Amino acid sequence: MKKQRVIFCDFDGTITENDNIVAIIRHFNPPGWEAIVNAIVSQNKPIKQGVGELFRLLPTSRKREVVDYAISNARIREGFADMLAYCKDNDIQFYVTSGGIDFFVFPLLAPFGIPEDHIYCNGSDFSGESIEITWPHPCDGECQNDCGMCKTTIIRRFPAERYERILIGDSVTDFEGAKLADVVFARSHLTLKCAELGLPFHEYATFHDVIHQLKLQEAKS
Repeated sequence: MKKQRVIFCDFDGTITENDNIVAIIRHFNPPGWEAIVNAIVSQNKPIKQGVGELFRLLPTSRKREVVDYAISNARIREGFADMLAYCKDNDIQFYVTSGGIDFFVFPLLAPFGIPEDHIYCNGSDFSGESIEITWPHPCDGECQNDCGMCKTTIIRRFPAERYERILIGDSVTDFEGAKLADVVFARSHLTLKCAELGLPFHEYATFHDVIHQLKLQEAKS
């Protein structure tokens, strides 16, 4: 029986050209943010802890500025709409699995018509003095990495014997998922990590590169 193809696609630095979390923090430039980002990328600090610390540096009184900057600053990577159309035409399930935050992920994806139950990301709480990130998709019992938004937990809901699991990503939030995926599309930090771990991957610059490779694989199968 042919396996159902399912894509798990990162958001920051993948669907968007830039990492929105880092862009927001760099723009507002609260003291101490660089050390936190470096600790996350080097895996010396769990993602959940680090992202929570970053946003606590920003006061909720600046909510409108933060949200407006996040949405106006982001650029969608070339070919994304074509990617979604290709998935629809070829019966490929498409999920956004993002370590990003709801206040920019949902508005930026709204024009593309992705069902909300196919978008996984972190939440936000602006009720206190500083921005608090909420974690509606935590690690299951098989992941101890304190991911915040646990991509491997979501991937495990699609058993390998029934699904061909395809991951598209770029950075530290994708490292663990790449170990589970059947096919990995990588750029930036993820290419280095896959090379380090000996994981096969396809490098991409735009979503047209991903579509091209998926067509090649389809032709072979």
